[in-house]
Amino acid sequence: MDAQQAKQLAAEAAVALLPTHGVIGLGSGSTAKLFIDVVGRLVREGRHLVGVPTSQDSRNQAAALGIPLLDDIGPWEIDVCVDGADEVSADLDLIKGGGGCHAREKIVNFSAKKNVIVVDESKLSRKLGRQWAVPVEVLPFGRNATARALTQFGTVSLREKGGGPWITDSGNYIYDVRTGELDSPLALDAALRQVPGVVETGLFLGRADVVLVAGATGVQSLTR
Repeated sequence: MDAQQAKQLAAEAAVALLPTHGVIGLGSGSTAKLFIDVVGRLVREGRHLVGVPTSQDSRNQAAALGIPLLDDIGPWEIDVCVDGADEVSADLDLIKGGGGCHAREKIVNFSAKKNVIVVDESKLSRKLGRQWAVPVEVLPFGRNATARALTQFGTVSLREKGGGPWITDSGNYIYDVRTGELDSPLALDAALRQVPGVVETGLFLGRADVVLVAGATGVQSLTR
């Protein structure tokens, strides 16, 4: 089973955790994209599901599939949010933000009664930071000053896309902070938030209720 097949398997497995009708958070990224395709199929089959997308790309995809959507303003009563992750620790903490949407993803994640994460087994790590840098969304004003302050935590690089800086849906920049393995993700998250100009970090700590991990032997369900 290749990575794409594993992602599809995880996305399909999340269906069993959806309500028969209700509001669901629609994540962003490659695995979430597959999940949104599945939701589109369920809606066409008559399932009464309404989505709250975490990015403009997810909104465009869901709208094209005919999934009813709520606005971006909220507040929302979200039954389940289904999203992917870039790295999952043994404690089921996450690094997200490879798709540049982690600030919006965290808002929707926080508003959901249950958060389901769908990944392939390559995303599992003993500790966060082993495979991925920590994405940090930063305001445009003074961004170089903010980036300099972030160097106290690790090697900092500006995320680029299409030959220029990666601009988020909210008009901000992303800096990836390479920290190495994290003994205390909570302490790092708190320290990053103290830096003026930081909008949000890609550390999702204590926010995954169920992690569905697809691999060669099928889908494993991990719970906190």
